[in-house]
Amino acid sequence: MITELGEGKYLLLTTFRKDGTPVPTPVWVVPGESDDVIYAWSARDTGKVKRIRRNGDVEIGPCDVRGNPKGASVKAHAALVDDDESDVVRSRISKKYGLFGWFTVFGSKLRRGRTGSVGIRITGAS
Repeated sequence: MITELGEGKYLLLTTFRKDGTPVPTPVWVVPGESDDVIYAWSARDTGKVKRIRRNGDVEIGPCDVRGNPKGASVKAHAALVDDDESDVVRSRISKKYGLFGWFTVFGSKLRRGRTGSVGIRITGAS
């Protein structure tokens, strides 16, 4: 199922606050190097990144651009990747989402620098 989610256009990534409150966010997603890995991308200073840093337990599912669910969600684990792997994720995002993806990634690099955004590695829950 995770592979199928990586092929979709948007992923509903639900992280959890300290009190357990779910916070769903639509993100761009790309397939990983194996069937059980997908990647998302975000600015480092966002709430979802801070929540993943604290607790990598997440839920993922298909959604539209506004975050409206388009299917069932599943439990997964998210982890932030290093700067070199984040470069690969940004490159895959640019390729998958075409000109709009390229402009978004390029604009992020201009505003935040190379390390201002981070790749998020998502695997199935263990």
